Amino acid sequence: MRKVILSEDDVPRQWYNILPDLPKPLPPPINPVTREPVKPKELMALFPKECIVQELSQERWINIPEEVRETYMLWRPTPLYRAIGLERALKTPAKIYYKYEGLSPPGSHKPNTAVAQAYYAMKEGIKRLTTETGAGQWGSALAFGCMLFGLKATVYMVKVSYNQKPYRRILMELWGADVHPSPSTNTESGRRALEDDPNNPGSLGIAISEAIEDALAHEDAKYSLGSVLNFVLLHQTVVGLEAKKQMELIDDYPDLIIGCIGGGSSFSGLFWPFYYDKVSGKAPKDIKFIAVEPTACPSITKGFYTYDHGDTARLTPMLKMYTLGHMFIPPPIHAGGLRYHGKAPTLCLLSKEGMVDVVAYNQVEVFQAAHLFAKTEGFIPAPEPSHAIKAVIDEALKCRETGEVKTILFLLCGHGHFDMQAFSDYLAEKLPPYEYPEEKIEEAMKKLKELYPWLEVEH
Repeated sequence: MRKVILSEDDVPRQWYNILPDLPKPLPPPINPVTREPVKPKELMALFPKECIVQELSQERWINIPEEVRETYMLWRPTPLYRAIGLERALKTPAKIYYKYEGLSPPGSHKPNTAVAQAYYAMKEGIKRLTTETGAGQWGSALAFGCMLFGLKATVYMVKVSYNQKPYRRILMELWGADVHPSPSTNTESGRRALEDDPNNPGSLGIAISEAIEDALAHEDAKYSLGSVLNFVLLHQTVVGLEAKKQMELIDDYPDLIIGCIGGGSSFSGLFWPFYYDKVSGKAPKDIKFIAVEPTACPSITKGFYTYDHGDTARLTPMLKMYTLGHMFIPPPIHAGGLRYHGKAPTLCLLSKEGMVDVVAYNQVEVFQAAHLFAKTEGFIPAPEPSHAIKAVIDEALKCRETGEVKTILFLLCGHGHFDMQAFSDYLAEKLPPYEYPEEKIEEAMKKLKELYPWLEVEH
């Protein structure tokens, strides 16, 4: 079977929350001054109340509001494909499946949480949401969600992506958002970054600072986040829950689940429901989870596990995660959605405990994998999930060598229709294989320890 399609009745009615099933309690966000866990009231200054309730909830299953579920039906359930063309090209006995999230109006998995966050903000009487975006996938998703529920969206887009991907900006503006290249002159944190470097290409850390500063300065606004936090990741579990049902229909179950990680939301949305099977003893086989990041932003593969801020200006609470340092300025690789210094605390904990493997690739080998996928499957993948495709190819080739018949499931979390400049640079052999220097990571950790001498820092 080439494609598995569900009906609207199969759109999940609940999200899965991993917190009750983690191997150990998740370290809480802390206030860097008091070193105490941040109180829910402090977080509610930033986010809608219901999002914070979900962030801290120990309930395994959380009901999806009917208005959100009905909105999901604009594009959900999404199809599951078998990559028959790719299998043949690789001459592998492996069975390769991909869940395709590129059919949503913004073209990615991101509206699964954007719609929910906009809904909760609307119910609370909030008039505007501010946010950051790297490649523009999250910004366009939030613009879409805000449009549906009558809110205004303000998006701070990392400057290098703002210039690389003008059509993402136009998409956001079509849906009514105000989009600013970050660092901008709109905020104190943006002006400070420009004073330090007038040619600053921007980073997600700086853009987050700008969006938070904007939200805190206006009573009718709140901040919206597209990854990292628990409530964001659990909204994405509609992906994995659908995929589980689709695998059941074809009487198969994955040996490997693979996804790209920027903050970790798309991969977590896919693998969390299967993780639940594993820890509850319901999985029919031993299943392995593989996350993939760029060598230009190797947060888990080369970063340190410690408390750090999620933004450059240190406006956020500190999260326990793998990090390259909140002052990280990434190389201008085309996978803008993966250029973040940290990762989701849940993902970092599972990696630390050996329950998730993490690998890193440079963008040249990633685009080579994307090219092969496009030639064999037809879909043009976004640069971000192309990292997962590279790992899938490597695992499928291992099966060819050993003769093992493994089932591989990965997430194609968005299309590459707005990334033609990236593919043009690849075809013209203009893409450098960025490797982030380890000495810069060591330097960042040294500065972090100077700021907070009490910090425990470990690989």
